Amino acid sequence: MDGRSQEITSLVGREVYSTKGVFVGEVEDVRLDIEAPRLADRKVTGLALREVSEDLFDGVVGNERGVVIPYQWVRAVGDVVLISDTVEHLGEDGDEANTDNEVIA
Repeated sequence: MDGRSQEITSLVGREVYSTKGVFVGEVEDVRLDIEAPRLADRKVTGLALREVSEDLFDGVVGNERGVVIPYQWVRAVGDVVLISDTVEHLGEDGDEANTDNEVIA
């Protein structure tokens, strides 16, 4: 990310792809750090995705609506959101990447 601020609502509805071009999902909502004492220090900490890729999340999501991925995975925001290809390794045996995401009930 280049550090420029954007309206949080501008993220909603954007498609999310890995840096290798694999479709991950669509942004439905954002997770904010509301514990920060100053308003200026509050920031997005995660992206709630819907319409997630069945290929990537089969066995991880089950019957749930989507997932929340950590915002630290975001590499770029433009017409689409690009995230680290870490997401492509979710559900692989022995991979610790899936400890940073959560399923949305």
